[in-house]
Amino acid sequence: MKYTLAEDARPQAKLLLVATVISIVLWFVPYAEYLVYPFRLFVTLIHESGHALVAFITGGSVQSLTIAADGSGLVYSSSGSLLGQIFTSSAGYVGTMLFGVFLLYLIRKNVSPNRILFGSGVFILVITVAFGVLSPVFNFLSLQVGFGSVAFTVFVAALITAALFALSKFANERTARWITGFLAVQCLLNAISDLKTVLFINAPVVGADMQNDASNMANATGIPAFLWVIVWIVISLGLLFIGFRMFASVRNASRSDSVFDDIS
Repeated sequence: MKYTLAEDARPQAKLLLVATVISIVLWFVPYAEYLVYPFRLFVTLIHESGHALVAFITGGSVQSLTIAADGSGLVYSSSGSLLGQIFTSSAGYVGTMLFGVFLLYLIRKNVSPNRILFGSGVFILVITVAFGVLSPVFNFLSLQVGFGSVAFTVFVAALITAALFALSKFANERTARWITGFLAVQCLLNAISDLKTVLFINAPVVGADMQNDASNMANATGIPAFLWVIVWIVISLGLLFIGFRMFASVRNASRSDSVFDDIS
C-alpha cells in the first residue's frame, strides 16, 4: 500500500514544525521555561504514570508517585520479576512517547479534541488518586517521600485536572485542537530531550554518578546504562516516525481532523 504526504496535512505539518521549533527555542531563553511550566509538569505526570502503571500491571507494588517543582518525578515501586523491572524502568520515556503519539492518533481519527482533553483529565485524576494518594496512605509507615512531596503532587495534579476539565467544557473545537496538539508535541519533545540528558549522564568516561531509570536498569541486568538509553532512544525515534507518518499520510482524511488548522 502506497502512502504519500496527505495534501491536507502539508500546511498543518508546517505549523507543527513551527510549534516544535518554538518549544525548543524556549528551552534556551532565560525565564521562558515558565511559559511551558504547566505542560512540563503534565509531561512529568505522564512519565511517572508509565512507571507506576507498568509496575502494577506486571505484578509489582507502588509505594508512591510524586513530582517536584523542578519538573522531576519519582516513583517508588517494587517488582516481582526481572522482566517486570525492565518493563517498569522503560515505561517512563517510552510511555511518554506513546502517549504523545496516541494523542496525534486520536486527533487524526477525528476524535473530538474536547473529549481528548476530558479523557486526559480523567487519566491524571485516576493516576493521582491511585498512586499519588492511596499508595502513600497504605504505605505510610514505610514511605520514603515526605508529606510535602505528596501534597505538592496532589495540588499540581488537581490544578491540571481542573484545567483539562474546564478546557474540555468551555474551549471551542479549534482551541481544544491546538491545546491537544501542543500537549502531544510537549510529550514527544520532552521525552527526546530527557533521553538526551540521560544519555550524557550515563556516557562512558564523561558521565556522572546519578541515579536514574537507566542506572536502575543497569543494576538489575548488568547491562551498561548507556546501552539501555540507546535502546530507549531507538524505540522512541521509531514511535516518533510512526506517529508523524500516521498523522501526515493517512489517506482520505478530512481537513477538520488535522492537529493544527491552517491559519493563513
